[in-house]
Amino acid sequence: MVAGKTTHKLVIVESPAKARKIGGYLGSDYTVMACVGHVRDLPESAADIPAEIKKTKSNLAKYGVDIENNFEPLYIVPKEKKKLVGELKSALKDADELILATDEDREGESIGWHLSEILKPKVPVRRMVFSEITKEAIREAVLHTRDLDTNLVAAQETRRVIDRLYGYRLSPLLWKKVAPGLSAGRVQSVAVRILVKRELERLAFRSGTYWDLKSTLGTTGGATFEAWLSAVAGKRVASGKDFDEHTGQLKPGVEVTLLDEATARELEQRLQTQPWKVTAVETRMQTRKPYAPFTTSTLQQESNRKLNMSARETMQTAQRLYEDGLITYMRTDSVNLSQEAINAARNCVKDRYGDEYLSPEPRQYTNKTKNAQEAHEAIRPAGTEMKTAEEHGLSGREAALYGMIWKRTVATQMAEAQLRFQTAIINVDDAEFRATGRHVEFPGFFRAYVEGVDDPDAALDDTESALPPLTEGDSLGCNTLDAVSHETKPPARYTEATLVRALEADGIGRPSTYASIIGTIQDRKYVVKSGNQLIPTFTAFAVTKLLENYFPNLVDLGFTAKMEQDLDDIANGEGHRQQYLTQFYLGESGLDEQVKTKEESIDPRVACTLEFAGLAPRIRVGKYGPYLETERDGQPITASIPSDMAPGDITNDVAERLIELKQRGPQSLGTHPETGLPIFLLVGPFGPYLQLGEVGEDGAKPKRVSIPKGKDPQSLSFEEAMAYLSLPRQLGLHPETNHVVNAGIGMYGPYVKHEKVFASLGKTDDVLTVDLPRALELIAAKKTKAPVLPMKELGNHPEDNEPVAIYEGRYGAYIKHGKTNATIPKERDPMTVTLEEAIPLLAERAARGPAKKGRGRGTKAAPAAGKKAVKKTAKKKAVKKSKKTGDEE
Repeated sequence: MVAGKTTHKLVIVESPAKARKIGGYLGSDYTVMACVGHVRDLPESAADIPAEIKKTKSNLAKYGVDIENNFEPLYIVPKEKKKLVGELKSALKDADELILATDEDREGESIGWHLSEILKPKVPVRRMVFSEITKEAIREAVLHTRDLDTNLVAAQETRRVIDRLYGYRLSPLLWKKVAPGLSAGRVQSVAVRILVKRELERLAFRSGTYWDLKSTLGTTGGATFEAWLSAVAGKRVASGKDFDEHTGQLKPGVEVTLLDEATARELEQRLQTQPWKVTAVETRMQTRKPYAPFTTSTLQQESNRKLNMSARETMQTAQRLYEDGLITYMRTDSVNLSQEAINAARNCVKDRYGDEYLSPEPRQYTNKTKNAQEAHEAIRPAGTEMKTAEEHGLSGREAALYGMIWKRTVATQMAEAQLRFQTAIINVDDAEFRATGRHVEFPGFFRAYVEGVDDPDAALDDTESALPPLTEGDSLGCNTLDAVSHETKPPARYTEATLVRALEADGIGRPSTYASIIGTIQDRKYVVKSGNQLIPTFTAFAVTKLLENYFPNLVDLGFTAKMEQDLDDIANGEGHRQQYLTQFYLGESGLDEQVKTKEESIDPRVACTLEFAGLAPRIRVGKYGPYLETERDGQPITASIPSDMAPGDITNDVAERLIELKQRGPQSLGTHPETGLPIFLLVGPFGPYLQLGEVGEDGAKPKRVSIPKGKDPQSLSFEEAMAYLSLPRQLGLHPETNHVVNAGIGMYGPYVKHEKVFASLGKTDDVLTVDLPRALELIAAKKTKAPVLPMKELGNHPEDNEPVAIYEGRYGAYIKHGKTNATIPKERDPMTVTLEEAIPLLAERAARGPAKKGRGRGTKAAPAAGKKAVKKTAKKKAVKKSKKTGDEE
């Protein structure tokens, strides 16, 4: 280097937003560019593989991994990245140093390594890491760079190769034995199995019934409180915990009194007139410590509970907050806070809440997560100012998520909460009642933050429900006394929050991958989301059954957690990549040999047949969906299961009803008086529906309308059938526009409509009776909903200077420009799409013309319910093979 010459450094980050922000902090001696995620990867399809390799190396062409040559991967630069790579190479020519500033996790380390391999720099290469994008943090990071961590790179490459081999070896087997387009994945398949096991527990569950008494008691001072029956004649009264979930009966050996309705009613009458007296009052104090600051996993769980955000939405929102310099890096297992962050939080507590709410000593936390890695800092507000969401000018999802992170971080340095719990024992005749209360003596950190709960019936920590002053010997008055019936409940289905917690507790996968895994199992139709519940489909049952029977170790929780530990060992320099891959894939017990020896013995019919305990008919998973299979009078009979019916909801009564409907065939409810056509009650893959007339000889479809959920088809009257077929119906004119308001049934169920605004009816609304005032209320609520915020803003379109942005849609992410919406391929991470990539996708979509009617929420067409439509769709899907087959997404 010439003496006195100013050095110039090229810094490469992952996203354009970060490049702009970091470039502003570093100044003119640095050029900051974005690689926009991965610059090269394993080939996605055969078209990506060079012709020479296809001819000479079949394994490499098939898997993108050279199994015969130490599992060397074949890396391909995608077409859309070649121009960008050229620009990076050009910029490197003018640089004296290359600084790789990709994200600070394993994947970021891997991206940095790939950049160095592609660019082949002849200048020094340094690795720069930071957990927040603030001026101070960036300037500190650029002064303390390091070498690339080759152990981390080897671990990430091993993970990538395993996921490729796992998916590419097992997924084709599922296509042959179960259905086309399915996939298996190292973490994905275990997550599905966890959900299937819970659904089986619900199927095996038998409800138990018990009765008790609820009283409202009054003190001489006029205060009232509730007390519940706890014992009769000195013996405890049975509660839900005393029942066997498999029999619905009391557990053997449990010494309790089981009240039936008659006994409970008799007690109710007898005790009302007896004197009630307090015989004991117990008080205990309890301390609550603040929760640890957020990790990736706990952030996903809490935002799902409190903000109703999916794991995917949480990570996308957190990514934006991080790139805007508002929070620290959002992919972390650590609960550690830097000294600067602790000081900032403590100053904030003093300023906003006062000294009495400050913890006596700075509080630090220890990570207890299995296989914790990427141990940097917890997720917290960036910098040292601890500004609120309002002070940052945030709104919508960003404000909600940032506010939650801010409160949780501040709470870590606040005083403990003090609670007083009370139990009063009340006697009346030979019965004993108990009343419990809780009082927050000192709120401490509750002032800032209270953690959510997964059980909707559970009380939050700061709930106030104190008993009135009571002392032993007090006489009480009985204001009300009621006999109450209870039924035990099956285990709750998983939500995204509880599934994330279960995966982390068992050491399955990495918190940074949970969002994509949960998204993938829904995209693959292994799971459907109903409310906040994750419900496995019948396909999930068939695939899990096959994997459990033939490849049990691959879906074993312990085996999968051990794989994570082995990958951690490689990352720490204690394991060997080649040795591990050889053991996993080759040899007598390796994946390749397992598939070879077992494939022929797997009978597709057996694999697709499900037999649930206690259910008389068999369930089969066919090409066109699940169906029941049984015999009547020695003859086989089948009946489709509606696509929205959960496996755990199938009972013998439900199955019998579906089979009866099928046996009856097209059931005519009568003749339409105006058209003279018969009205048929039919059952299709999407549930029961009404049809006016027959399919025409020319294939013309008759009018059809779905029967709303909750309406028993067997109780449907001819008049109701006529009313459903006459939909949509006019409710009146909107008072503001004088335009018609309609009610109807569309592909997503009953709705009301005004102009272009559609609003779904509530659970208690009836499409046949809903009136104009209720419709106006629903439409107004829909209009006042918070505006949909883009996942990512790409910039302005060069042709009209109008904004181009990425949004989260019902069927995945899409690009929006004006009235044109273009789908983003599922294999692409939406957050890595650039404006340059978006423009041709939008042009292609615009060239195809507007979307066909009948595909969106606002159409009048009822859902296709006949088998022909389903067969046609399934046939199309069958010829398509998925590019991504495992956890690679």
